[in-house]
Amino acid sequence: MGPAQIIYGLDLFGVAVFAVSGSLAAGRKRMDIFGVIVLGLVTALGGGTLRDTLLDSGPVFWVDDPVYLLAGVAASLLTFIAVRVISIPWRGLLISDAFGLALFMAIGTAKALAITNAASVAIIMGVMTGVAGGMIRDVLSAEVPLILRKEIYATAALCGSLAYVIMNGMGLPDIPCLVLSAAVTLSIRLAAIQWGFSLPVFKSKDDLERIGSDDT
Repeated sequence: MGPAQIIYGLDLFGVAVFAVSGSLAAGRKRMDIFGVIVLGLVTALGGGTLRDTLLDSGPVFWVDDPVYLLAGVAASLLTFIAVRVISIPWRGLLISDAFGLALFMAIGTAKALAITNAASVAIIMGVMTGVAGGMIRDVLSAEVPLILRKEIYATAALCGSLAYVIMNGMGLPDIPCLVLSAAVTLSIRLAAIQWGFSLPVFKSKDDLERIGSDDT
């Protein structure tokens, strides 16, 4: 199996796990099967669609290859059926989202870098590919998007995308760059889920003084 086939397989896997996270989010809102498929597809395809549109790289990836669309629908339907048999906790949605974030970040960075040969653009496109689908999912399911919560999310994608660009600049082959950069994002995101790591929250001087007075 060549590098192109491996990347294609990873891309399809990313579509599937993001579709699962979208379907689980739909299930939490008690949506019907149509809503489950719609939320699964926008989660799985949203980031890559925005990336391809902004890069003007030809047909959007799932229009050019409908297998992506079928993979998203299949994963959504299987999730719809599976939750009737097994119990999937909220953490299951977060973990499946973490895998999708890592894979889409890596593939989005690689595609943007190959097209533009600009590290800054590749990093932005990699992060966007990873987070945009989840943002659409959360907005449609009336949740605060993960990217806007305190816990580390987009920062994990940023670190992974930066790692990809650095390794690519060092001359590493595509597959190791993809795997290692995805591992960086996945490790950071799973650590944030497990231990609640977060970035500093905006607090003004008045906020700090009020907190101090409350403590006393």
